[in-house]
Amino acid sequence: MRPVYLLGVGAHPWGKWPEKTQIALALHAMGAALKDAALDWKDLQGLVAASSRFEGGMGWGLHANEAVQAVAERGIACVNVGGACAAGAIAFHTAHMMVASGQYDVMAAMGAERMPKGFIPRPPGSADDISDSDYLRWVTMGATNPAYWAMETRRRMHDFGTSAETLAAASVLMRRNAVHNPNARFRTASTVGEVLASPVVSDPLHLLEICAVSDGAAAVILGTEAQARRAGGPMIQVAASAIATGTFGDPAARIPTVSATPRPGVPHTSEVVSAVRRGWEIAGVGPGDIDLIEIADNTAWHILAWPEFFGFHAPGESDRRLADGEFEIDGSLPINPSGGFLSFGEATTAQALMQVCELGWQLRGQAGGRQVPDARIAMSAVLGLGANGGSVVLKR
Repeated sequence: MRPVYLLGVGAHPWGKWPEKTQIALALHAMGAALKDAALDWKDLQGLVAASSRFEGGMGWGLHANEAVQAVAERGIACVNVGGACAAGAIAFHTAHMMVASGQYDVMAAMGAERMPKGFIPRPPGSADDISDSDYLRWVTMGATNPAYWAMETRRRMHDFGTSAETLAAASVLMRRNAVHNPNARFRTASTVGEVLASPVVSDPLHLLEICAVSDGAAAVILGTEAQARRAGGPMIQVAASAIATGTFGDPAARIPTVSATPRPGVPHTSEVVSAVRRGWEIAGVGPGDIDLIEIADNTAWHILAWPEFFGFHAPGESDRRLADGEFEIDGSLPINPSGGFLSFGEATTAQALMQVCELGWQLRGQAGGRQVPDARIAMSAVLGLGANGGSVVLKR
């Protein structure tokens, strides 16, 4: 396996873009990533696309082939992958392996999504395919996403005494970080009082403590060391890319049921924890080596819980660390300098690739007002329906 380097990153800003097609969002991100890498479509040897759940594309819900047919039919390899909200991480992992194997020298991974309003419908299809009552009755057995997150939050409050103010402070941190991110959808700073005054969605979670759904797109270009040196910019190596699925005995509340069979020694959100630990093993690093993390903060609870699950510190410690400023951009463990999902809103298949874009900008020193000082090793972590997890470690 040969080393793989980040050649370019690009994104379309997150928001709601009803006037733009999904493929237009994807091509915007791809164009930005190729420009960043000083490459053109003709230089690509392959493209991996994270599948779209909500727009059917060419019949299989994927768009890699649509992209190349739109701009550059040159016979390149096209791979289309799934994995729900972790699809971007799986697309990245696939492109990474295609370069690391020696078969390809320049690969791209992209994801683009236009999300329906309201509840995320299942099974896949447009929002018209399933009603809210159908969703509640047949798909989630009475619980939508915020209800699952609320149960986990309430358990944390019981176990560790986490206060409503602490949860709100986690959201405040995300919104403050996003003020400096031109790609974030929500860029207005908030206060603890404003968060707590927002409507309760699922007790104890307020509207400003859960992520919205958004439209967006992101892309990355990966290549060999020779390609990276030819580009002449900072050498950002993919120290590790890991994906994983859930482990039986995981105590997490899961869609489509809230039941579980907890077993001793099985970590909470095991698909993500396993990917993170595998990534650290491959990269030869540990929690003390990480300069910043980008995690899937579907709620304020995730900001507090996930660093504990990964082993950055003991269970229950995040409340104090948040209050002490350790999760700030200039703290000992900056969490989501981008502003995270709480500030972007989730564009499912693109989200994990946007995380990698942010890691790249941070390690290059191109993150502007959200720049983490002297960042050299950065990692991501993402969760997808179906117990899919992914993690990427980049190093400068």
